Amino acid sequence: MIVLAVLAILLPFAGAAAGLLGSRIPRRRTPVCTARRRAAWFAVLPVAISAVAAVWLAAWQAISGETGAAGTLADIETGSVPISVGLQVGELSALTGVLVTVVALAVQVYSVGYMRDEPRYPSYSSFISLFTSAMLLVVYAGDLIVLYVGWEIMGLCSYLLIGHWWEDRANSRAAVKAFLVTRLGDVGFLFGIFTLGLSAGSFRIDDVLAADLPKGTLVAATLLLLAGVAGKSAQVPLHTWLPDAMAGPTPISALIHAATMVAAGIFVVARLYPAFLAAQPTLDVLGVLAAVGMLGAALAALAQDDLKRVLAYSTISQLALMAAALAAGSEHAAIFHLVTHGAFKALLFLCAGVVIHHAGSNLMSHMGGLRTPLPVTFWAMTIGFAALAGLPPASGFFSKDAVIAAIERSHGPAQLFLYGCALVTVGVTGAYSARAWLRTFFGSRRVGAPSHAGDHGHGRPAVPRSMLWPVVLLAVPALLLGFAGVRELDWESAAISVVIALLGAGVVYALWRSSPEQDPARMLGPFRVPCERAFYLDAVYDRLVVRPVLRLARGVVRADDRVVDGAVRGSGRAAVGLSGLLRLAQNGNAQLYVTGLLAGVLLIAVGVVVLG
Repeated sequence: MIVLAVLAILLPFAGAAAGLLGSRIPRRRTPVCTARRRAAWFAVLPVAISAVAAVWLAAWQAISGETGAAGTLADIETGSVPISVGLQVGELSALTGVLVTVVALAVQVYSVGYMRDEPRYPSYSSFISLFTSAMLLVVYAGDLIVLYVGWEIMGLCSYLLIGHWWEDRANSRAAVKAFLVTRLGDVGFLFGIFTLGLSAGSFRIDDVLAADLPKGTLVAATLLLLAGVAGKSAQVPLHTWLPDAMAGPTPISALIHAATMVAAGIFVVARLYPAFLAAQPTLDVLGVLAAVGMLGAALAALAQDDLKRVLAYSTISQLALMAAALAAGSEHAAIFHLVTHGAFKALLFLCAGVVIHHAGSNLMSHMGGLRTPLPVTFWAMTIGFAALAGLPPASGFFSKDAVIAAIERSHGPAQLFLYGCALVTVGVTGAYSARAWLRTFFGSRRVGAPSHAGDHGHGRPAVPRSMLWPVVLLAVPALLLGFAGVRELDWESAAISVVIALLGAGVVYALWRSSPEQDPARMLGPFRVPCERAFYLDAVYDRLVVRPVLRLARGVVRADDRVVDGAVRGSGRAAVGLSGLLRLAQNGNAQLYVTGLLAGVLLIAVGVVVLG
């Protein structure tokens, strides 16, 4: 069955290669629409077959009851620890593979309509396929070095896709920021891999987990890995790239937030969970970071006006909940929430794309009353927000409460702090979910909203069917997927969290009801601006990191110009000056040459006489 994993990885990669090469082959007689249709087939068909292979693999895993399958293509000798180029499929990998391929397929189909007027659609869709292939390589990798290859390819794809509309400086800066911040974490991640592999004598994941490593080695290695996880999964303090990444196309936001980049960090911790369990100090650090991140990001989401940034900070908060479950010792709860979050967050972003396409703006202050012109999107996004807030019967209700119950049952010095932050986060999540839902779909269209040319029933561009079908299909797992965990639901904990979520939503509704034209975020009072600016962490980084590095870079440039380039230019000027002196003697005057010769002979003769 390992062949299915190989197919799942290689098919999107082949589609990416075909899309990129096909867009470069000149076809003078091929119409633009035909070329786009060909690119769409290269984008959708391989990912669809990959999704079928991933589902088949997961079904085989569940029916057969086997612990996993593994296969090795080659062992590369390095002179010290060999690298095993191979794949391994277990229960965790099979489940995550389904999530990745299904969301990627939805994004590819959605993008056909969303990017229908985009001249660079072939390269865009090819990078999505490459992104999908890289994430699947991370998911199915049986060796840490192979996993790292997929990990880094994802970083490259995120840079290319976030900066797809690079002509806008904000987009290119957001892409560079995402690339640099995640690379910073990846330095620690790579050293963590080396520490584990060299200590265990193998980079194979099973060998690493089976090795009897000293606790100090495990703590050091897992803390280094945690740096990469914080970068990829946008956790404190390396989370600042994710909100800015909203500058990219909305389908890319859905892919990054639901199934690839940010999911990779949580997946890696779960994949190496026995090593993390043996390094309790690392889990304590993870718990503290998760507590700060989940509440801080939720408060930031409550104050945003940009709908996509609300969802971005929501992702940071929800990922911190998963990290909290891991810190509390419940791998199952973390992965359960990872899967349901992938479904409802992909749904929310794709719905946001439809809303933005219709409204012509990302800002909720330019929206309102959209439930009438966008009925399908309204109901789908209602399901998504219910899942995000953890309201029954949506999937997030079951998975979020599995996380809360796991934290409640955990033991440790930070358990009370973590549990308190989680409960407050539940209330704030209910508040910002209700705020975004009310301001987007209810009330009347607010003053200052951009107008649209054309007439498609409401004076705005019609939403392509290819954008609506993925929304409808994703609404099903976002609503029903949570019932897979109904037997393990802690009803007492669930009741408490639902009450808290409804309390947060109720406060927002009361404020909105009293004045529909005003933003319910005014309840934050003097804390609204700090929350909107995400507590000024970007400004702190700018002062402490960005500006000093820029000053250092300018100093290096000046030193290079004055010292290195100065030495080169100085040697050139010296050569030119000396050549000028020599040229005075070599002027072609025969009388001068004879005079010089005689003078030289005379000097020699005088010297002989005097010295003799």
